[in-house]
Amino acid sequence: MKVVILLGSESDQEFVKGFPSEFKSYGIESEIIVASAHKVPEKVFEIVSENNKEEDIVYITVAGRSNGLSGVTAANSVHPVIACPPFATKEDFIININSTLVMPSDTPVMTVLDRQNVIMAVLRIFALKDKKLKKEISDRIKKIKKSFDK
Repeated sequence: MKVVILLGSESDQEFVKGFPSEFKSYGIESEIIVASAHKVPEKVFEIVSENNKEEDIVYITVAGRSNGLSGVTAANSVHPVIACPPFATKEDFIININSTLVMPSDTPVMTVLDRQNVIMAVLRIFALKDKKLKKEISDRIKKIKKSFDK
């Protein structure tokens, strides 16, 4: 199981700062790669082509403005792609969410806005094949529910 976190820009590093340690705590390998679909599309194609030979990969794409990264990744990958667009302001949010939600046909990009929820979505995808991880998620859900018993 591996998470490939693709960033459209070096400036997105801060947005995904805690992702590797979160995944590692669940025994999941991750890597962060900066690869703009607009500026270095050949790099994105190379990454996706190589990863298409592998199993159990989920992509998280982090790109703002004109989010070509998520679409290019999804259009060429056999693995799930979850976009988590960064935003700093209300205006930034409006631009980023629209470019992320509007994808061409046969380009399945799931969009999750909350950083913690994108981690949980990846874990649940992997839990489809990993019983230990499924139990950890189930235990986490029970713990959350129990916190409301007070």
